[in-house]
Formats: sequence, structure tokens, C-alpha cells
Amino acid sequence: MIRNNFIKRHNGPTASDAEKMLKVIGVKSQEQLVDEIIAPEIRLPKPLNIGEGMSEYEVISHLKAIGAKNKQFRTYIGLGYYNTITPGVIMRNILENPGWYTSYTPYQAEISQGRLEALLNFQTVISDLTAMPLANASLLDEGTAAAEAMLMFWHARSRAQVKAGVKKFFVANDVFPQSIEVIKTRAHFQGIEVVVDDVNKFDCSEEYFGVLLQCPNQFGEIADNRAKVADWKAKGMQVAVAADLLSLTLITPPGEWGADVVLGRSADGIWRPSCRLLRHHRGLQA
Repeated sequence: MIRNNFIKRHNGPTASDAEKMLKVIGVKSQEQLVDEIIAPEIRLPKPLNIGEGMSEYEVISHLKAIGAKNKQFRTYIGLGYYNTITPGVIMRNILENPGWYTSYTPYQAEISQGRLEALLNFQTVISDLTAMPLANASLLDEGTAAAEAMLMFWHARSRAQVKAGVKKFFVANDVFPQSIEVIKTRAHFQGIEVVVDDVNKFDCSEEYFGVLLQCPNQFGEIADNRAKVADWKAKGMQVAVAADLLSLTLITPPGEWGADVVLGRSADGIWRPSCRLLRHHRGLQA
């Protein structure tokens, strides 16, 4: 029986092509080539038990059977992991809209133009919601975005801070725990000292180069930190705020507090930080 296996779709070398290449290399077979270049200590002495190859139809049916075993449960964990509903208008006009990639064929580079337009539209929304002049697209997740904000502040320290050895970064203890763990890991290899504590107990000394807050925090609480942010920035600290994007449609966005970086969650699960140009020793102006 002739089967439409995936391997038949690949434009690999023909038998005559392989024979010519082996001749040039100076070996008689592919087995001899493998024997000569791979140490026997790291080779498996028997074939892999991977079964016979499948056709596309068989693979799809197999995956559907596996997927049918999944059970759907309501999400209760919170902490940035929430059930979301994607509106039909977004599905039709963004995710299912062929206008983002046609009339270009998939192998042409111009397909990126549609994706670029979608990202630009998204960044515009993020700037509006966060009240920040710049938005990027994008980082992997909240923890990564928070860690990148810390590292940006670290590299943007003033000359006086660098000379004084300022290396402390304050993280409010109501920030999502997974973000705190990523920050600690990234900070360890940079020599940054991460201090996690109650923001109301923060001594706000000049030993710190940056601060990270969460609003709403992991308990869903909303706090007005504008006075604190103004005080911290007066002492040369940069301020980052992790915020829920939907909440910013109702509450004052951190950009209006004077925050330097805002990172927030979107429905697709990707974190997009917004930021101001940092004022630092290289001459960038806020």
C-alpha cells in the first residue's frame, strides 16, 4: 500500500546523489560514515522504537484522539492566569483575517508586513492604556518582562550610582510569585541584590536603583502609589509597574504616576512592556 507519509514530502538527496557524496568523502556507505565520526560510547546499539511512520490523516486522527482525553476545568489559580473570552470581532478581523498575509504566498517575505501592521496596532493600544509613549512587541511572559525591566534599570544607572556601587532592586512582596522567582534568578548572575518586602516598609534609601510594583497586586488590591513613585524618582530610582491591561480601562494608568516601565497581560498571554526613554549617563532624555 502506498502511503502519503510526511517523509515523502521532503526534497532530500536521491540515491545517486548520496552515492556521489559518499564517494567524495571517501566512504562506502552511510553506516561507515556514522561509524567513523560518532564514538561508539554515545551510540545506541539498537534502532529506536518509534514505530512505523504515519500519513497526515493518521497523525491528525491520532492527535485528536489524544486531545479528546483532556478535561476542561475552570481556572482558579489567578496570579495572572485567568480565563479569557476572545470577542468574535477580534477572531474574525485579526486571527482569521487573510488580509494580514494575502495576496502574498506564504514563502514571500512580504507576509511580515501584515504581521507588522497587527503588532503596530497592538502597540498603539498598549501605549494608550498604559499612558506611556513607547511600547514594544514583545517579551515572553510577565516574569521575563519584569526581569528585563530590572536589567534595563541596572544598565541605566547614573554614573554616580555605578561609582557608589548601587546594586539593590526592591520588589513589593505582593508581586506575582512567579515573577519574583524569575527576577531573583536573573539578578543572581548580574550581581544584583533583590529585596522583597512590604512596600509600606520600604526605607527608600539611595542604595536602590529600581523598584517593581504590581497593580492590581496578587490579592486584587489597587493602591495609589503616585506619592511614593515621586519620592523614589526624586532619589534617582527607576520604577516599574506590572499591571493588568483590562484594569487600566478603569483605573489610573501607571504612566500617569510617573512610572518608567509598565508591563501588562493581554488575552494572548504575552506580556508587552511599555516604557519611557530613560534619563541616564548615556544622555537619553525622558
